[in-house]
Amino acid sequence: MAHQAILDIATSGRGTRDITDAVAEVVRASGLQCGLAHVFVQHTSCSLLITENADPDVRRDLETVLRRLAPDADPAYRHDAEGPDDMAAHVRNMLTGSGLGVPVGGGRLLLGTWQGIYLYEHRSAPHRRRIVVTVL
Repeated sequence: MAHQAILDIATSGRGTRDITDAVAEVVRASGLQCGLAHVFVQHTSCSLLITENADPDVRRDLETVLRRLAPDADPAYRHDAEGPDDMAAHVRNMLTGSGLGVPVGGGRLLLGTWQGIYLYEHRSAPHRRRIVVTVL
């Protein structure tokens, strides 16, 4: 048995957005009691994370690290068709990933106490992002 839904998420520019409840709702709607929820973002300039959901400093510090690893407007980048954050966003996606698997048990996501699922927008400007959630 499989169930699939597409989430359409608006971002407000670079940063994280908690999508845990939206993914959990897809799991509930599936009726599946035990299995796996696969979450996949259909873009190459944003990513998905499972990270700390209580202290926002964790997500701010992650941005600090990624700013150092993949700075905007690095003169070594050749791909800048959509602006100075274009290539940096692709590198950030590669480092953080576009898909996640979360176990399902008792009809709910089996995340740890302090874990949340986040869409991480890597572009400076707001975007609309499509996320495919497949529950197997």
